[in-house]
Amino acid sequence: MRTQQQEAEPVIVRWETGGSRKRGDRAGHEAYPLRDQALRDPALRGEALDGFGVDEFDLPEELEATAPPEERGGTGRDDVRLLLSRGAPGGPGRHEVGHHAFRDLPGLLAAGDVLVVNTSATLPAAVDGSVLGTGEAVVVHFSTRHSASHWVVELRAPDGHGSTRQRIQAGGPVRVRLAGGAVLAQLEPLDRGARRLWTAAFPVPDPLAYLAAHGRAIRYAYTDTDRPLSAYQTVFARSLAEVEGPATAGSAEMPSAARPFTAELVARLVSRGVQIVPVTLHTGVASVESHEPPYAEWFEVPAATVRVVEAARRAGSRVVAVGTTAVRALESAVDTDGALRAASGWTELVITPARGVRVVDGLLTGLHEPRASHLLMLEAIAGRPLLDLSYAEALRERYLWHEFGDLHLILAR
Repeated sequence: MRTQQQEAEPVIVRWETGGSRKRGDRAGHEAYPLRDQALRDPALRGEALDGFGVDEFDLPEELEATAPPEERGGTGRDDVRLLLSRGAPGGPGRHEVGHHAFRDLPGLLAAGDVLVVNTSATLPAAVDGSVLGTGEAVVVHFSTRHSASHWVVELRAPDGHGSTRQRIQAGGPVRVRLAGGAVLAQLEPLDRGARRLWTAAFPVPDPLAYLAAHGRAIRYAYTDTDRPLSAYQTVFARSLAEVEGPATAGSAEMPSAARPFTAELVARLVSRGVQIVPVTLHTGVASVESHEPPYAEWFEVPAATVRVVEAARRAGSRVVAVGTTAVRALESAVDTDGALRAASGWTELVITPARGVRVVDGLLTGLHEPRASHLLMLEAIAGRPLLDLSYAEALRERYLWHEFGDLHLILAR
């Protein structure tokens, strides 16, 4: 495994994309030797992406990060790699891809640039239980809190290895006895066209205290073991006691793009003149198997953040969102005239290339699985040619995927 120290010298690859690109072909890391040859022979660069689609590749198992970098021999949370993608100043069709260490981030941003971070804390949202009447073992993933006693939840089946797998529910609503004796009652599917997520009644006096006592962080089969909740919190996470509003809760899953940030790195960014401002979006459970679009989530964009972002836009500085959740929050607070306003509430916004983005100039994010709905957001920011190129490079250079993996910085300018 490469460490950050071995990646100290950044590598820049400039490509001019063009020619045809077939859609519909499935591509794996070993399927495109031409891509590797193109790095040595510029004449082949246009052909290198022929047949490669960012939403159609196969992710090799060995590129799934099973543990945090500090457990893989790294020196800390920030000991991960950073893929830089941006449109080069040479004009349409010219793109730049660079390979860096994440600790290089301050040098890739300019004084006056704004980083927008999600301050939502990660909940211990996975709780063991059994279906009343049948005794079937399940794991309840508490996704989104709608009110004092109503949640959106997903019932999953234990996989026998400490994680879970998708559970098919063909019948009607069930009641689940949870650890500690609490009972959760499904009400109805969140979407009548699907049965993965359900609204549920969970009438305990203090649900967040209950989760703290009986829950654990959600994890998926590609990770190797349960970890303490601290492994899933970011340096920007606000204490749940500080959060106000009818949807007082946190995120079912970590806003993972911010995980590599440390207090030291934040200090270096601020010293460089980069401003860091907060938004909140309580993210629900991911659709790991089905890649469904996001559903309604609670967000808040405070007035102080709006002032900083709008000043940066007027000055020509960049607004870079840390994570797809920060993009969704910001873009949900944009008026029809394109101005950012202080706002809070529920957002169902899905960002696609057709809709585009109106506030952000860049995105710091992890690497997403093929066919993941978030790839539409990335395409809206980067454009399809640059996104295809970036993911081809990530595969070729053996970047690591998922919440404990490497990062991807997309700069539209």
